[in-house]
Amino acid sequence: MKTPENLFKAALARGEHQLGLWNSLGGSAITEQLASCGYDWVLIDAEHGIFETGDILPALQAVAAYPATTAIVRPPSGDAALIKRLLDFGAQSLLIPYVQTAEEARALVAATRYAPAGIRGFAGMTRATRFGKAEGYAINASDQICLLVQAESRTALDNLEEIASVDGVDGVFIGPADLAASLGHPGNPDHPEVQDAIADAFGRLRRLGVPAGILALDPEFTRRSLALGSTFTAVGVDSLLLDSAAVQLEREARGWIAATPAP
Repeated sequence: MKTPENLFKAALARGEHQLGLWNSLGGSAITEQLASCGYDWVLIDAEHGIFETGDILPALQAVAAYPATTAIVRPPSGDAALIKRLLDFGAQSLLIPYVQTAEEARALVAATRYAPAGIRGFAGMTRATRFGKAEGYAINASDQICLLVQAESRTALDNLEEIASVDGVDGVFIGPADLAASLGHPGNPDHPEVQDAIADAFGRLRRLGVPAGILALDPEFTRRSLALGSTFTAVGVDSLLLDSAAVQLEREARGWIAATPAP
């Protein structure tokens, strides 16, 4: 039995755009429903979403029912012990928040690699190893692990080339909201200084040949990000989509009520 191919990582390496959706609401049934919607990847958000560590395994199992969709897990931090658990659960793609230096990026790479290349602890009977049945897993595991790091501060942008050039970093995700706060514009990612910084970051990553990603929640920003070279782009968050649809339906229903003559 072979370790499953990471289709997301392979597509990034080929330069193919990958369209994503954010899963912030806990419960594997929601994750499975999102995975059925045709996106290339679903982000299981354990940083800001309603996921405890133990919730991530059933979420990964839910996405696995849809082989064309890749699960990406965002832990709350880059803690090596937590990364070890997520990899043992079978996560092959990780998005690590708030990476600010190349040293931090190298430590994250080490957390995803077995010795002598890293510090990942080995356990044979895990979902990642197909319960000991994946041939050569210890040797080949890193080939299918995709490590994405978030650059979301002034410091991270100052160190962007060094971070992106670390061997084992497969892509850099620009975080507009935290970046806006770091640049002195909290709650205003549309501020010209923030937008200029995002455009500059995309250009620098493009020149390095490193895939760049972003979360874009309105059509104009999505189109602008794609034009700048976003390679993996999330275009929605489940809680926002639910809220938007519910509010829209409520407004329409109020109109129907007001326009309906009393019997």
